[in-house]
Amino acid sequence: MDERESKNIDAEGAVIGEDAAADAGEREKARGKSKDSVASLRKALAEEKARAEDYLANWQRTQADFVNYKRRVEQERDDIRKHAKADLILDLLPVMDDFERALGNASSDAVAQTWVDGVELIRRKLKSTLEASGLSEIKAVGEVFDPNIHEAAMQVDGDEGKVIEEIRKGYRLHDRVLRPSMVKVGQGKSEVMQEDAESKSVKQVQEESDG
Repeated sequence: MDERESKNIDAEGAVIGEDAAADAGEREKARGKSKDSVASLRKALAEEKARAEDYLANWQRTQADFVNYKRRVEQERDDIRKHAKADLILDLLPVMDDFERALGNASSDAVAQTWVDGVELIRRKLKSTLEASGLSEIKAVGEVFDPNIHEAAMQVDGDEGKVIEEIRKGYRLHDRVLRPSMVKVGQGKSEVMQEDAESKSVKQVQEESDG
């Protein structure tokens, strides 16, 4: 092999080496671009996932708000339906008072008469009709005085803080107070009552001893 052929071979090898290096560089760039592309895709996926989770959370909050709103509207509608007759029933309560007052004051001779039974029958029908609409009596006598359901007309001798007598009946309409009970409230026993109670106790003890 002469010197010229040797130079040609070396030149061709150098060209081949340069081409191989160029190919390797291109492949490295391609790998770099591929890594960048994967990183970009991952970032975009994470952003979309976060956005989707945010949309889901907002939708769940909106749904919960709607459920609460629907429940509140239904409750308000139910309250309106329950208490729609409140004014009418309140106007009829004095009629109930008159019936009970008349029957309570009827003499023993009148009680035996037929018309008294008729009045009592009307009172019962009126009461049952009002009770069917949700009306109920408020307990008073013997109960601890409660300003939410009782209206104190006066204080009298008796157990302190307890209702001694009912002047006018009170009523509830479902769970609401329609009219409080007008009552007499005990303020404790007076000295006269205490002395009477003590003298009665002494007398009772003496009678038991004599017996």
